[in-house]
Amino acid sequence: MPVRMNESAKKMKPDLLDLRIIILAGGSGTRFWPLSRIRRPKQYLKIIREESLLEETAKRVLGLVPHSKIYSIAVAGQTGIIKKILPRIPQKNLLVEPEARNTAPSLLLATARVYLKNPEAVVLALPADHYIKNVDVFRAKLVKAAKAAFRHKRIVIFGIPPTFPATGYGYIHFSDEKSLLVDRERFFEVLEFKEKPDLPTALNFLQSGNHFWNSGMFLWRADVFEQSLKEYVPELFPAWTKILRALRDKDRREVGRVFRDLPALSIDYVLMEKVRGALMSRGDFGWSDLGSWSSLYEFLTEDEHCNVSRGQLVSLNSKNCLVFNPGKLTALIGVDGLIVVNTDDALLVCLRDHDQKVKEIVEELKKNHPDYL
Repeated sequence: MPVRMNESAKKMKPDLLDLRIIILAGGSGTRFWPLSRIRRPKQYLKIIREESLLEETAKRVLGLVPHSKIYSIAVAGQTGIIKKILPRIPQKNLLVEPEARNTAPSLLLATARVYLKNPEAVVLALPADHYIKNVDVFRAKLVKAAKAAFRHKRIVIFGIPPTFPATGYGYIHFSDEKSLLVDRERFFEVLEFKEKPDLPTALNFLQSGNHFWNSGMFLWRADVFEQSLKEYVPELFPAWTKILRALRDKDRREVGRVFRDLPALSIDYVLMEKVRGALMSRGDFGWSDLGSWSSLYEFLTEDEHCNVSRGQLVSLNSKNCLVFNPGKLTALIGVDGLIVVNTDDALLVCLRDHDQKVKEIVEELKKNHPDYL
């Protein structure tokens, strides 16, 4: 079903900005198996509500920009799904990765496309599989972040105030003393990026007050991205110029060749850990990356025994369980802290604190039962 602009969003257009949204719609979502599969990963699924995560992502930015300034990037096999979910996005904006190679190659290719339209355009790199609770707050902060990226020629990232000592997230170390104001919103200078820490380090980060989670949402002017590559990642700058030339010449074969030679790494590793002078906006808008089944717990309604479910649930002497079984009845008896996920052809049962190991199950299935992927 087409995503439509809501009335509140119409009033919040950025002024004097050419804002372009790049929705990172690739990825396999393996930690959401058995619901998430190769042909239809989690970003295309209705996990929390009756809209897919991709639909919700697009709806959050519609009104800030028209459909013509929203792009997606994913492998060719997923482009048809995106077109069905977001039919009003122009076909030419459905960018195709020659192969799945992580976010650095994807964003280099997508930013190059925007650069050829307008080098001063501000790009927002937006993962398709995140959940944001306070959409109005997110939109307001996004407009100010886009202005900061445009006016100050800096890369801007949203940092999420940590609520527990997470070891599965990267962290942003920022300065309380070095900051600037844009429309009364404070932007903090990023000192460094910290990769996924061990638990004692995560506890120190939480207590310090100046380490936020890395949300993976970035803004940059296309020409600032180019200059950042040239200054901080000079080994990749020739690939940037080749991609630009190949796109101008509409040489798909050359685009594919250059793309496949790029390192299959995240933009965090390739660029963000090296850039100096980036800015961080406080992302206090109810964010979750929905990285595993247990992350759904805070978004579904709890019963009196702290059980949550999608689908009808009857429980007896059971607590702290998460059930995903839409359209069916699940009965629990005498269990504590389980995750139960039922699909047409597979059933997952695990302890809530073991849900990160679903990825290991997927690796096992690749060897012995690939039909279930």
